[in-house]
Amino acid sequence: MTEFFGREGDDSPTSSRSPGPRLRSLLQVPSVAGQVFVLQLALAVLLVVAAVVALVLQAEGASMQEARQRSLVGAAAFAHAPGTLGAMKSRDPTALLQPQAEAARKACGVDYIVAFSPTGIRWTHPDTRLIGKHVVGGAYQPSFRDKPHTSTFTSAVGPAVNTTVPVVDRNGSAAGFVSAGIRVQQAGERVVHQLPLVLGAAAAGLLVVAGGTAWVSRRLRRQTHGLQPAELRRMYEHHDAVLHAVREGVLIIGSDGRLLLANDEARRLLALPPDAERRPLADLGLEPRLSALLASGRKATDAVLPAGDRLIAVNVRPTAPYGGPAGTVVTLRDTTDLRVLAGRAGVAQERLKLIYDAGLRIGTTLEVGRTAEELAEVAVPRFADVATVELLEPVLRGDEPAAGAGTGLRRMAVSGIPDAAATYRAGEVLRFAPGTPMATALESGRPVLVDDLRRSEAWRRPDPEGTQRVLDAGIRSLIAVPLQARGVVLGLANFWRAGDPGGFEEEDLAFAEELAARAAVAIDNARRYTREHTTAVTLQRSLLPQTLPEQSALEVAHRYLPAHAGVGGDWFDVISLPGARVALVVGDVVGHGLHAAATMGRLRTAVHNFSALDLPPDELLNHLDELVTHIDTDEAGAADAGTGAEGEGGGTWPGGTDGDGEGAPTHLGRTGITGATCLYAIYDPVGGRATLARAGHPGPAVIAPDGTVSFPEVPVSPPLGLGGSEPVETTELTLSEGSRLVLYTDGLIEGHDRDLGRGLELLRSALTSTADRAPEQICTAVLDTLLPEHPSDDIALLVARTQLLDPGRVAEWEVPSDPAAVARIRAACLATLESWGLGVLAFTTELILSELITNAIRYGAQPIRVRLLYDRALICEVSDGTSASPHLRRAATTDEGGRGLFLVAQFAQRWGTRYTANGKVIWTEQTLDGGRPEPGPDAADDILDQWDDVPAL
Repeated sequence: MTEFFGREGDDSPTSSRSPGPRLRSLLQVPSVAGQVFVLQLALAVLLVVAAVVALVLQAEGASMQEARQRSLVGAAAFAHAPGTLGAMKSRDPTALLQPQAEAARKACGVDYIVAFSPTGIRWTHPDTRLIGKHVVGGAYQPSFRDKPHTSTFTSAVGPAVNTTVPVVDRNGSAAGFVSAGIRVQQAGERVVHQLPLVLGAAAAGLLVVAGGTAWVSRRLRRQTHGLQPAELRRMYEHHDAVLHAVREGVLIIGSDGRLLLANDEARRLLALPPDAERRPLADLGLEPRLSALLASGRKATDAVLPAGDRLIAVNVRPTAPYGGPAGTVVTLRDTTDLRVLAGRAGVAQERLKLIYDAGLRIGTTLEVGRTAEELAEVAVPRFADVATVELLEPVLRGDEPAAGAGTGLRRMAVSGIPDAAATYRAGEVLRFAPGTPMATALESGRPVLVDDLRRSEAWRRPDPEGTQRVLDAGIRSLIAVPLQARGVVLGLANFWRAGDPGGFEEEDLAFAEELAARAAVAIDNARRYTREHTTAVTLQRSLLPQTLPEQSALEVAHRYLPAHAGVGGDWFDVISLPGARVALVVGDVVGHGLHAAATMGRLRTAVHNFSALDLPPDELLNHLDELVTHIDTDEAGAADAGTGAEGEGGGTWPGGTDGDGEGAPTHLGRTGITGATCLYAIYDPVGGRATLARAGHPGPAVIAPDGTVSFPEVPVSPPLGLGGSEPVETTELTLSEGSRLVLYTDGLIEGHDRDLGRGLELLRSALTSTADRAPEQICTAVLDTLLPEHPSDDIALLVARTQLLDPGRVAEWEVPSDPAAVARIRAACLATLESWGLGVLAFTTELILSELITNAIRYGAQPIRVRLLYDRALICEVSDGTSASPHLRRAATTDEGGRGLFLVAQFAQRWGTRYTANGKVIWTEQTLDGGRPEPGPDAADDILDQWDDVPAL
């Protein structure tokens, strides 16, 4: 087999016996494939030789074992054969045992069977010349008496095995021994016969292995391109050096998503575990986005993805188009150096977004406290870990502040920690000691940065205990920024950061100042609004009714709720009228602020004045419409002349809205009040009649005693200031006792989230569910149902339960045009007073009625009537069919008349004239306790002498 190990160029004869050209080329070229082939073939030969040697050794061992077994079987079989013991005890053992021993030797295939006596004298032997001689060698030992013994020895023909078996007598003693022997060479002869078969099988296996090795070597040569080991080694060394020396990470990923190769840079960038190769990508702990990209196998060019604390530029390309197996090759480039720039750009972008968000979130309301809270909420956690805002005390009242050292500030907001955990809670008044960062910021008007509070003695000295709690909470850095608007310091914003790294830096000062400046403008707007709102509220409250008049006709409950945008022009009123009647008024001046409140006061005063004239509702609204028209004209002229009131500083109010809630600016000097509405109703408890008229105002609702809710049709006229061409119409309603008359402004039923129809349905539902309740309870229930969360308009609500005057307290007489009837009417009136228990008023009532009835007969026309009403006062009414009104005057000493009305005014609490559709009514009121001094009989005679118009008395 030396030809299989021949080298290139060997001229020995064995080289001519090498296999075909292809195999020769494998062997002659010192390539990796050739060397692998030789090594594999040598290994196969070695394995075949080892197998044959092992088989021979195994066969020899088996032969030895078989010889021992056959020796033992032969000796034992002869020793225990029937007649062996008897023959040994006979007189001539040899004669009996020799034939049997020879027969047994041939049958068992052993070399000899020898029987001998306990003393070692042979009785049998194949060589008869040795019979009778003593056994020699290791065939006999005294210790063999107990049990069979097998031993090996070397004979002249090779190794042999001998087994000696005792023949035991009945008494337990040995009667003799039987020894059988066999040569081991005899057992191995069978192996020699099988050796050609074994060698043939080994040769066939060697040929199969050689063929397989040649095929494997051919494929290996193809894959290694016939490169020599040195070339492969050099190529690998270069590949390995380049792969691990480049500053780009390289990954090779199989088609099954497993990592096949990763260089050192890739391991560093991705923090791969040592056993990363052959593991699925999902098990490597990569960032989700990076893992998804690598597993997808799609192409990628400079895709920047995070990997831990790095930014990695990833390029992915498939390997299949370049002759390799399906998979991808990935290159990774560390772009962390660009992260600083990107981080700064991101911080700048985040700061711009925060400034934008601050403009949207700060100043959403015109409340100083809420604006301060919005500043703190915007700053945390995007700029600071904790933020606190303190404002000067005058700012909270809407006054112009004056900051300085030691100025008291009230903490208005704390964000970032629970208020209970703060060193100073919201609402507490703080005074910063001179030299502290806060005091320095207030005095200088510039932000102050403390990068490490632990080293700031100026900050810690005034309050060591409180500042230590701040440090214990982890706070390490502070920026104190004054809140300034229009050059005035309004307060202080403090931004705090926790942790040693990441504290405030110098570049944070500009941003903190910008954030505080935006908030300061909103706070100043809220402050100015607070001042105007306080003034308007004070004015409005002084203009609205403080108390309602005492009267018996109606049980009245009322509510007034200003809009969130500020005070407005809604109002209500309850006015006592002569004849136990009561006027109910609800009005609305469009708009908010001082102008609307002042205009409302003017209109309410005008309504009071017109009511004093006892005008019917339609005439009153006509007069009120003319008044509004004159006011609009006068104010428009003043505005054209440049004399319109602008309020302090002039201009418009920031953030104000008009009364329609549409967001139009409200001018403090706004001219014109067009758009005012009013509903005026007069209720007479004598007959339960209600007379109503309205100008652009929502109509009333009526709850009948049975709980039925209705909305009576009341003709609507244009709003005040727009009428003129269209007359105001009235409606009369007859209300049963216990009915509820509900008057309201449009803010109750209209809003941004509902229209008029929806509002009326809600009102009907609320009134229906409270039909059996008192007016106060009805007001509460109505507001609970209809009041929006953020009212955009004022709401005024009046609920009046009707009462009727007891018919027994009403007396009425027809008076003929005859002076002689005066005495009869007067007597009937005095009798009525006596029946009412008002005899104390008889004298003054007699004088008053005599004057009034006589004047009606003399100067008036039919029908003439007299009516007495017993209510909270005694009311005397004399009506006639003319509209001529008497006038009070002082008569001269020479005049014969003109003193009657003067005396009436002296004895009556009040008196006046009320015009009706058919004439007029002269009325007087007297207190029930006779408040005026009663003249005596002599004085009465003097008074009667002075009257020129009572000859019939």
